[in-house]
Amino acid sequence: MSSHIRKLIREGEHQQLDFKFEISDSKKIARSLAAFANTDGGKLLVGVKDNGAIAGVRSDEEFYMVEAAAQMYCKPEIEFSMKEWTVDGKTVLEIDIPKSPDGPFSAPDKDGKWKVYIRVKDQNLLANTVLLSVWRLQKRKKGITIRYTDKEKILLDFIDKNGAVTLSKFRKIAGISRKVAEKVLVDLIVLRIINMEITEKAVYYHINPDVEKE
Repeated sequence: MSSHIRKLIREGEHQQLDFKFEISDSKKIARSLAAFANTDGGKLLVGVKDNGAIAGVRSDEEFYMVEAAAQMYCKPEIEFSMKEWTVDGKTVLEIDIPKSPDGPFSAPDKDGKWKVYIRVKDQNLLANTVLLSVWRLQKRKKGITIRYTDKEKILLDFIDKNGAVTLSKFRKIAGISRKVAEKVLVDLIVLRIINMEITEKAVYYHINPDVEKE
């Protein structure tokens, strides 16, 4: 059923699909595993170049490097499943990583420091402290109480007029500390009043479109 792999390749790399020509670094691949598990789950196709060309897996060691990444370089350990496919006489590994409620999962960065990653489009990006706080609150599954003060009004008015705001901009216009600004953003995200958009360059906060419809 090589048609299954060809169909995946035609999709191109995206939030739930990543191509790997080869695996030569367990720590690096651990960042991809953690990002998938923390976000929407996904698949790694090993033996496929970035442009979709099938190169094939060159060594049995590559599977063991994925296993090492999941067990040794992801905290907590990440569960995955693997299928082996033959396409044009070449072996392609399909690594399936489900989204997991056991996170957040962390992996070592280039300096060996443990960081939490998420998958955004076709990239693995660092989760910021606001998102980590949101996850903590959501895991508690307890209600939160929020008072609508000047800080919330300033934030929502600014987003309404400008479409989005960054943490640093919110701090500046409200004249508040980073800690206070982050708490306001976290509470409003948990209450589904605003959404967070993480990009490679910055993190933006928008009004949740579901709120605008109500």
